[in-house]
Amino acid sequence: MYYVYIIFSASSDTFYKGYTANPEKRLWEHNNDLSRYTASKGPWELVYLKAFDSKKSALTEEKRLKKLNRKSIERLISENKND
Repeated sequence: MYYVYIIFSASSDTFYKGYTANPEKRLWEHNNDLSRYTASKGPWELVYLKAFDSKKSALTEEKRLKKLNRKSIERLISENKND
């Protein structure tokens, strides 16, 4: 399985979108400054996670998410919490 995720840092008021095969490990990497973009901007909290059967599908969804504006991201997260 592959996953598309969104993490949020309240301290920097920033969302980060990505994909991974191991969400727990990837969140740990973000919170331990092992990712260049997210280093020193945490702590990070997982706010959205969606599973895919193929890497290609996950990458396509990640690309779509990265094009969304903040309002659309917040709406997606809100809708996901209600499911």
